[in-house]
Amino acid sequence: MYLYCGQSRLHGPVDIPGSKSHTIRAVTFCSLADGESTIREPLSSADTQAAVDTWRALGAEIEVEPGLWRVRGTGGEPATPGDFIDVKNSGTTLRLAVGAAALLREGYAGFTGDHQIRRRPIGPLACSLNDLGAKVFLMRNNGCPPLVVGGRLRGGRTSIEAVTSQYLSSLLICTPLADGDSVIDVPLLNEQPYVHITLDWLARMGAVLERDELRQFRVPGRQRYRATDVRVAADFSSATFFLAAGALGDNDVLVRGLDMNDPQGDKAVVEYLQRMGASVEFLPEGIRVRPGTLTGCEIDMNATPDALPMMAVVGCFARGTTRLVNVPQARLKETDRIAVMAAELGKMGARIKELPDGLIIEQSDLRPAAVSGHDDHRVVMALAVAGCCIPSGTRIDTAEAMSVTFPTFVECLTGLGGDVRLEGTARS
Repeated sequence: MYLYCGQSRLHGPVDIPGSKSHTIRAVTFCSLADGESTIREPLSSADTQAAVDTWRALGAEIEVEPGLWRVRGTGGEPATPGDFIDVKNSGTTLRLAVGAAALLREGYAGFTGDHQIRRRPIGPLACSLNDLGAKVFLMRNNGCPPLVVGGRLRGGRTSIEAVTSQYLSSLLICTPLADGDSVIDVPLLNEQPYVHITLDWLARMGAVLERDELRQFRVPGRQRYRATDVRVAADFSSATFFLAAGALGDNDVLVRGLDMNDPQGDKAVVEYLQRMGASVEFLPEGIRVRPGTLTGCEIDMNATPDALPMMAVVGCFARGTTRLVNVPQARLKETDRIAVMAAELGKMGARIKELPDGLIIEQSDLRPAAVSGHDDHRVVMALAVAGCCIPSGTRIDTAEAMSVTFPTFVECLTGLGGDVRLEGTARS
């Protein structure tokens, strides 16, 4: 499917859907909890549907209605699935569910996914789960799915280099339900705000643990998660595209529904835009972003890898040089986002250079081009915003990837006056 973009002035309000990170954690925790839980205003997307399907396969009963999901949990006792579980494109679902599957008392759970999932690393998590008593086997011996997981977690001690925060979040979710106590040492942790999201959820569900900052966790076993009734916060990762769009051209965007007190890491994008010179106002009805004199700067993006594609676009419109650094894990997402953004923005005329851990971007006069989204939702959406800010004629392939986290992105963009249209048929 192709997304065609024409030059547009984006102005007006936009409502941001629920957080993918919170929604998948909500499904995970509620599926492991006692009794019936309620999830209000969850994100409905391909990734969150994958989480629902995965947890149904592991024994949770999940009733899905518009804006309201009800989950009858497994009481910390996942069921042995009848077949391999396909997590589609959802890396968060995969890593959190693999940890939970280590709680099985009998049998095994097999996990696979699409071509991107089968290239995403999970070896360090598998090793830590085995340290704690699980039985995890990587079927191709390459550190990536497919894999088979059995239990049962008995506790113990492990050390994990969390190149992605999802490894640590997975361990923190499953170890309170293990048969014994666990100690988790963390010599490396990227994307720290996502671990704080997990810690908030653990507190909500009644779990207790001790920690030395984020370097070591001491987790008592034999705990239980209590049922909850929760409203999902709006998604700062999705909001990134509209916050940044407001800073470009002659745009004027009011982003509604965000909570700056939520621990989501991508709220830092607001600070990034302010540092670069955008006009940002915090109003009762939302966050209003308008252009200023954008100037390049150096941004440490370790906590916000999902924002790299959009901030690379912003860098093209900023005076001088923009450096996006300390985010090597961006190469381990749905695509190698560092290489992909350098290549695709390069096709549009960007003066852009790869670093091992980021990008250097010079102010550039972008031109329309036929570019690829590489089946990566965030790459597609970042290129779409770029396409609305330059002369008409940009065409982006694999646009169907937007459904992974933001199925209504085109609707939101056109609601702001964006000249965009989808054509073609999504690939199966």
